[in-house]
Amino acid sequence: MVLKPIPTRTVDTVEDYHGTPIADPYRWLEDAADPEVREWTEAQNARTQAWLGEHAPDRERIHARLTELWDFPKESAPTKRGGRYFAFHNPGLLNQPLLTVRDALDAEPRVLLDANTLSDDGTVATTNQSASRDGRLLAYALAESGSDWQTVRVRDVESGEDLADELRWCKFTNLAWLPDSSGFFYSRYPQPSGDPEELQNRNNRVYLHRIGTSQESDTLIYERPDSPDLHFFAEVSDDGRYLVITGSIGTDPRTQVFYRDLSSDGEIVALLDAGDAKYEFIDNEDTTFFVLTDREAPLGKLVAVDIANPAPEHWRDVIPEGGTPLAAVVAAGERFVALMLIDAQHRVDLYRRDGTFDRMIDLPGIGAVEAISGQPGDDELFLSFTSFLTPPTPYRYDLADASATLQPLHESALGFDTDAYETQQVFFHSQDGTTVPMFVTHRKDLHLHGDNPTLLYAYGGFNVSLMPAFSPTNLVWLEQGGVFAQANLRGGDEYGEEWHQAGMLERKQNVFDDFIAAAEWLIGNGYTSREKLAINGRSNGGLLVGACLTQRPDLYGAAVCEVPVIDMLRYHRFTVGHFWIPEYGNAEEDPEHFKFMLAYSPLHNVRPGTSYPPTLVTSADTDDRVVPAHAKKFTATLQAAQAGDAPILLRVEMKAGHGLGKPTAKLIGEHADVLAFLGAVLQVDSVPE
Repeated sequence: MVLKPIPTRTVDTVEDYHGTPIADPYRWLEDAADPEVREWTEAQNARTQAWLGEHAPDRERIHARLTELWDFPKESAPTKRGGRYFAFHNPGLLNQPLLTVRDALDAEPRVLLDANTLSDDGTVATTNQSASRDGRLLAYALAESGSDWQTVRVRDVESGEDLADELRWCKFTNLAWLPDSSGFFYSRYPQPSGDPEELQNRNNRVYLHRIGTSQESDTLIYERPDSPDLHFFAEVSDDGRYLVITGSIGTDPRTQVFYRDLSSDGEIVALLDAGDAKYEFIDNEDTTFFVLTDREAPLGKLVAVDIANPAPEHWRDVIPEGGTPLAAVVAAGERFVALMLIDAQHRVDLYRRDGTFDRMIDLPGIGAVEAISGQPGDDELFLSFTSFLTPPTPYRYDLADASATLQPLHESALGFDTDAYETQQVFFHSQDGTTVPMFVTHRKDLHLHGDNPTLLYAYGGFNVSLMPAFSPTNLVWLEQGGVFAQANLRGGDEYGEEWHQAGMLERKQNVFDDFIAAAEWLIGNGYTSREKLAINGRSNGGLLVGACLTQRPDLYGAAVCEVPVIDMLRYHRFTVGHFWIPEYGNAEEDPEHFKFMLAYSPLHNVRPGTSYPPTLVTSADTDDRVVPAHAKKFTATLQAAQAGDAPILLRVEMKAGHGLGKPTAKLIGEHADVLAFLGAVLQVDSVPE
């Protein structure tokens, strides 16, 4: 599989980090607008496609099979507003799902919004939406080519026509309607004015937009020029009395809560502003706020806070901290619906408003609740459940019926015999003795002869719980005799905030140790061999793969490193990279951070003369979350260092971003290439005819 490398020129760029000179020979690849960079990227893409064309003869068959398995009706759990039910539906292979509305749950849905009509190639996506309380208006956000930047429009639900309203410069915004549907609160950044890219994502502000007015006339509600990195999430309490604003710095789970009585135009009041823990507003009863927090409760608890006397010593525990993480709480009917995490699986518990445990909702099996919605005073609860072998399925539950069970609203017919496969959960020990869980999915008749092609996937960061999830791509892998393993590494939230903190900042190496231990466990227990083991991760998971690839290149038969964070010394200088400083650190500002970040930064730990396994690095040209410079610099560095014959390939998707809203056609094409690459380098059996 020898492949002629593409020569990549180097530059004599050296920066001083606290007295240590660090070379950056591929700095020029950071400029995506440079014609030379574009030419280099096109050459790398052509090289990758040529390699796949020569060495992966099954690619077209994989693409066809993946298309077949993707082609089934998909339905989200509905949200209810003003007696209307809003949900997303994809009949099969549409690039973007249809937003539908029903006037009754058993009525025929009608299409309210079809994002497929907004571009020729499906690259305009609906990224957020919120119906007014009377169900009469819909505010929705659109993003182009996978960008995180959003444009917000408003649609009349009855006529299906857009109003003249248009709001720009939004990113990660909520859309919180006033009780009378006359307008909504949202957050946005200042209009870019030639500032460097990393400064365009600071000074977030909360505004009130009145329907029928221009954005220029929107009312500024809240800003914090003294803390320009704060990002705001605005919501209106269910009783319509309060505007509640949650502030956070980047991805730091620690938050602050502010509020204003909507009957006044007074100052915004700081309720919980210490920034010492997570505070999430759930609901209120008059002047009592119910808040989900991990203050002195790393597994989470629900507390009642009197806004007139909000000091922690006056809180009342409603759902006390238990032995498992309290992942989320929804106020619905006369209950609090608590989503519990049990070894990276979900359980749903119901509590009365006074905190008395009521009952548990029986879920269909080992899996995850992908979405859940309900409203105080309304006994209809909706949730979507999924597993490794079950597509997301929407259910309805009657909170008023003590003997109720989940009632499916839609069931998908797959062209795949899921009964022939099974998921097991295993536990292994990391290097320091920590017990780590892992899901393993495979054919029921799998033989542990140590030669099964195995794909090991993980994330390990940003207090994200990596839950069971359905993927047509994994089905293709499984029917080729593959094993799919998903490890729940430290850095996530599977066991609460302490589990998260054990994998961040100077403890980030724990995450890599966990992943390496997972690989060694799969080999040691006869599932696979080094030659048949592939590792995979996306975004922060791409960092994981990059770090483990450079630390243990001898341990894997292949690596797929997707939209990765790679240059840990400069990541914060690009777009929203500074959001991640609470998680990773800042090597420029802090000499101690520099030491531990340099020790694992994938870009800076590639060793010339090393035989690296076959590696596919992926990115997207308009990814403004993890910019493609990371993938490009890593690829160039690996290609220059490679001592063996294994290919180091780069695949950059055009008109695509970090992943959100990516069209179905692009997803299938990308995943087909990944499977074809793995099939070729691991010598996986062909897809059945």
